[in-house]
Amino acid sequence: MEYRQLGRTGLRVSTFTLGTMGFGGTGWAGPVGQIDVDGAREQIAIARDAGVNLIDTADVYSAGLSEEILGEALGSARDQVLIATKARMPMGDGPNDAGLSRHHIMRAAEASLRRLKTDYIDLYQVHEWDGQTPLEETLTALDDLVRSGKVRYIGASNYAAWHLMKALAISDARHLERFASQQIYYSLQNRDAETELVPVSIDQGLGILVWSPLAGGLLSGKYRRGVEPPAGSRHLSEWSEPPVNDEDKLYDTIEAAVTIGQAHGVSAARVSLAYLLAKPAVTSLIVGARTPEQLRDNLAAADLRLSPDEITTLDEVSGEPLRYPYWHQAKTSADRLGPADLSLMRRFVGG
Repeated sequence: MEYRQLGRTGLRVSTFTLGTMGFGGTGWAGPVGQIDVDGAREQIAIARDAGVNLIDTADVYSAGLSEEILGEALGSARDQVLIATKARMPMGDGPNDAGLSRHHIMRAAEASLRRLKTDYIDLYQVHEWDGQTPLEETLTALDDLVRSGKVRYIGASNYAAWHLMKALAISDARHLERFASQQIYYSLQNRDAETELVPVSIDQGLGILVWSPLAGGLLSGKYRRGVEPPAGSRHLSEWSEPPVNDEDKLYDTIEAAVTIGQAHGVSAARVSLAYLLAKPAVTSLIVGARTPEQLRDNLAAADLRLSPDEITTLDEVSGEPLRYPYWHQAKTSADRLGPADLSLMRRFVGG
């Protein structure tokens, strides 16, 4: 297992993170899995044996049950791993039971600490944008949590690039704790993140944690063109996260991953994960699984190295045209592009 520094911090995290959305698996999280405490202990043991040192959860996963199960399953081993959790989503029906106000952040952090049976959170992440709460209020509250010792590092999730830049500018100007990372959706199924989120991470020194790197299982290899998905599959049906806007392109991408996997004697899932680990600014991929076998297969991708030609093949089959203003910059400004620019435009301009 490789360990990468989280953004500009000195914290080193494994290139794979154990995801816990399936711990508990109640309500809307039910289709992801229904893993109890014993199952969680097994998954944690498998992950730790593979070298994983970061576990990701959120207060909203099964209305807090995921955090409770994680805390119970870790027990005395809590200090041997890093815990990341999140706040922002509704945790009740009250007018202040959601959002990123100081009120909600402080209450949410204290509740997560209780559920996790710990006195500190290694990485506390705002789960989603809140356009109605001033960023100064949110960032000051997060800074207070860090200064109190209840939180070690902070991160954002599902922010747009301008959201991140505004937040970082406020933190820098007011000498507040800075986001160390962002947690984003990024996969061969949809590479939108490469347009602005990856470049801003390179430019601003943010680590990237990737949620759903297999597109919720779409890239596992079990979804093939003309083949009925296995019983119990949740995608290409009523489950719409991530959305599939071009099924033909998705199937072409899956076939390319399957072919490359066959050449290596591994699954399409491992190929899809290894592809992301070779991408700029990516720190860690969050993987969750319904079964121990799936988890072991996903974690084995840590040992897979794709050739430049294989990466190019996957780039081309899953890629999209440049959006404005980037196609214009590629045409007229290729002589003065920086590292962040080239993370998006290198394959269009060469070099």
